[in-house]
Amino acid sequence: MTPSEAATPYLNTGLLGSLPSSVAAPSYDRTRLTTGIVHFGLGNFHRSHQAMYLDALLRSGDALGWGICGIGVTPVSATMRDALHPQDLLYTLIEKQPDGAAETRVIGSLNGYLYSRDDPEAAVARIADPATCIVSLTVTEGGYALDDATREFNGEDALVEADLQAQVPSASWVGLLLRAMQKRRAEGVGGLTLLSCDNLEHNGAAARAAFLGFAQAKDPAIVPWLEEAVAFPSSMVDRVTPATTSEDRDYLPRHFGYRDRWPVPCEPFTQWVLEDSFARGRPRLEEVGVQIVADVEPYELMKIRLANATHQALCYFGHLLGHTYVHEAVADADIHALLIRYIDEEAVPTLAPIPDVDPRQWGRTVLARFANPQIRDRLERICEDGSDRIPKFLLPVARFHVRDGGPVATTAAVVASWARYAIGVDEQGQPIEVRDRRRETVMAAARHDAVQPGAFIEDEAMFGDLAESNRFREAYVGAAATLRRDGARALLRAIASGDHSAALAARER
Repeated sequence: MTPSEAATPYLNTGLLGSLPSSVAAPSYDRTRLTTGIVHFGLGNFHRSHQAMYLDALLRSGDALGWGICGIGVTPVSATMRDALHPQDLLYTLIEKQPDGAAETRVIGSLNGYLYSRDDPEAAVARIADPATCIVSLTVTEGGYALDDATREFNGEDALVEADLQAQVPSASWVGLLLRAMQKRRAEGVGGLTLLSCDNLEHNGAAARAAFLGFAQAKDPAIVPWLEEAVAFPSSMVDRVTPATTSEDRDYLPRHFGYRDRWPVPCEPFTQWVLEDSFARGRPRLEEVGVQIVADVEPYELMKIRLANATHQALCYFGHLLGHTYVHEAVADADIHALLIRYIDEEAVPTLAPIPDVDPRQWGRTVLARFANPQIRDRLERICEDGSDRIPKFLLPVARFHVRDGGPVATTAAVVASWARYAIGVDEQGQPIEVRDRRRETVMAAARHDAVQPGAFIEDEAMFGDLAESNRFREAYVGAAATLRRDGARALLRAIASGDHSAALAARER
């Protein structure tokens, strides 16, 4: 670091008054902010999305009782603690336009952050405090410890497993929350709302199954009270938020004369659809663009199947073909054609109608968002945790068509691209670092698939009974054979052209 760089100040409360006018600083008195929301999983997405909406509401002159206290339970949370505390919990949001322009604002809606391994009792006390009305979650698809096929609690998450064995659970979000609810009950505080903001179908039901399943295992006597005291609304959240890079960190001192230890880059688009079902009130988020509805499911399925599943459809093919970023994969004509076919022929027919929304056009808007070259979202990020994402985002589309006799060629091809990726070597012979909590199982199944076609989809924990569908099995085995014999480009062109016979013919060679 040069002397001038060392002299560049870091963001904190004292710096707010000297920021340039082009950086939108909080306009409200943060000393009056009190905690109404506790959030597990305070990563980049939460900071670009829910925390941003609360900041906007605070700027409107409302919601001083709805400050957010983050709680981190994983080791990376210590890094977040070390970034946020010296900055008085302030951070910079950088909204990147496709043309290279950016809008920059400092978010001030956080008023606490606890790393639970430092002091689990402090985390329990924060949730148990009577002022806490909402506990929200972005703990990733795998953080719920649910069976992918049955959607029932199975405890298969390292932190949850540790708490199932512990006399005093303190490692996981469910363990800390259960202890806090025991305390609230004992002290007569009452219930709260558990709000999932993860990309899961029926995420309110998922949060309910995870928390009550854990409670049933640890303290069955409290479960009837929890069923009455805790609300589990569903929500749909959407905003592309990549990992922070050194370029993002360098952008602020270069353009605005200050530094931020962990700024958040994101796209301009954002959406939040929220079921109006809360136990102890909520902030008036509808005043800042949140859609408050009676039934989230149509929006939820549209987003998951047209955005999240489309990410999975492009990421493994893109990685195999040597692309690095999402926008590069979307710009690849063969991948783009596959995505259009997936959206129009396989995803859209599974969706319920939404007033004033054309799902095919919404899908094309998704592709335009993904094509934003300024976001520079790395494919390797999207490829992570396929064993959590594929069963939740993509396979419900396949099951719909297996049941109703519809097309499955594209979904089967995407699963085949995941299996080919999971072998751990790309088409240029370069190693792939497969990052997945089921890494060994997935990679072993991918290797086995090469000698026993169809073996990859026989794992019932991930695929349920899909392997029993002759149509899906044939489509998958044919696509996988084409990938091994002729490569990703050949399979993409066969599927996008509608010439599925090419994939099946490769299987028969």
